[in-house]
Formats: sequence, structure tokens, C-alpha cells
Amino acid sequence: QVQLVESGGGLVQAGDSLRLSCAASGRTFSTYAMGWFRRAPGKEREFVAAISSSGITTIYRDSVKGRFTISRVNALNTVYLQMNDLKPEDTAEYYCGQRDYGATTRSAGGYAYWGQGTQVTVSS
Repeated sequence: QVQLVESGGGLVQAGDSLRLSCAASGRTFSTYAMGWFRRAPGKEREFVAAISSSGITTIYRDSVKGRFTISRVNALNTVYLQMNDLKPEDTAEYYCGQRDYGATTRSAGGYAYWGQGTQVTVSS
């Protein structure tokens, strides 16, 4: 079955950087789009970034544009989220998701599989 395992979260200060990783297994990784979402305490899950199966197309929520970069290495079955200039409002549990299609979407309902999440905490 499909498994997604996130890693790379932690406690950092405002302005620092982190790189999240999501390792996938269970089916041909290069066929499917991937996305990152986050859920802050007391808030609903929100879209962060997504990347198409080929890696050519990437989309971001406005608040992270210019600071976060999503990428993938299909040979390693891994998707990354490079987060620079982190802000306290980025504090959340971060989840990766995998679609059943190659194209990106911002909708959480468009993702078939999810990882368990990794916590990112940014102190001011």
C-alpha cells in the first residue's frame, strides 16, 4: 500500500530555514502529483504547495511565495519543501499528500494518500 513519511520538522527561530522531506513508497512515484499542506492549532488544514508528477508545474499559497520551494526527485521517490525566512505564522503540523493524478491541485480533497505529519514550530 502507499506510504508517505514526512521528516525534517523542528523548532527554529524566525528567519531560519528548514527542509521538509516526504518519502513515498507503494506505487510508481513519478506518475503522481504531490502536495504539502499544514494545520495550525485551532485552524483548518490549508494548502501550502504542490508539484506535478514531472516536476514542471508548481503552485503555492500566496503567503509562502518567494519563501518556500517545492521540489521532487523521482529517482528517490521523495518530495521536498524548502522553507526559508520562516515566520511564527508558519507554525503548524505539515503533511504531504499524493494524488491519483499527475496534475496539481490546491484542494485537499484531491489527494488520495497522506502522511502522518511533521511539526514545524517557529519562535519569534
